[in-house]
Amino acid sequence: MLHCDVMDGSFVPMITFGSQMVQQLSKKTDKPLDVHLMVKDPEKHVKHFADAGVCTLVFHREASFHPQRLLSEIRSLGCYAGVSLNPATPLEDVKFLLPDLDMLLLMTVNPGYGGQSYLDQMTEKIRSARAMIDASGYPVRLQVDGGISRANLAEVIEAGADMVVSGSAIFSKEDPGAEAALFQKDLQTLDRELGRV
Repeated sequence: MLHCDVMDGSFVPMITFGSQMVQQLSKKTDKPLDVHLMVKDPEKHVKHFADAGVCTLVFHREASFHPQRLLSEIRSLGCYAGVSLNPATPLEDVKFLLPDLDMLLLMTVNPGYGGQSYLDQMTEKIRSARAMIDASGYPVRLQVDGGISRANLAEVIEAGADMVVSGSAIFSKEDPGAEAALFQKDLQTLDRELGRV
């Protein structure tokens, strides 16, 4: 998947791009687009991104007063629906949303800037989220985003992540394609070791 960080300069300090850019990107790739809305009032934006051809729409729990309603709307638009939590936001805030979720995204840095270091205390949060999801019986994918590199990939996967997002650790390299291939190889090895294949 291609993970697209949409930032509005209000919910987070930086501004990136909007639905028109994502629509153009969808014409250039056959990879599913995973859009992470780091915006205030995500309710105002989901239809535009769904119309742009995205696969998954994830919004921040901290930005929505009516998350179940928004998750239902996202699914009705033909997209997978997800919620993201900032590092300090407790898992309790999504416990009763699990029946409505396709994906839970845990931020392992404070959102808004690339290149940040992984917050070590988030490993325990990943473990707790994995246990919560497994106990629920709902088929929710657990995605982790922030400071993920080949150095901590095993820690994050072994803690229970199904999916990882990596930006700077790949794109800061001289050959991003080669680094992405190494990531993929590491993930395949971990999947075999953990009996996931």
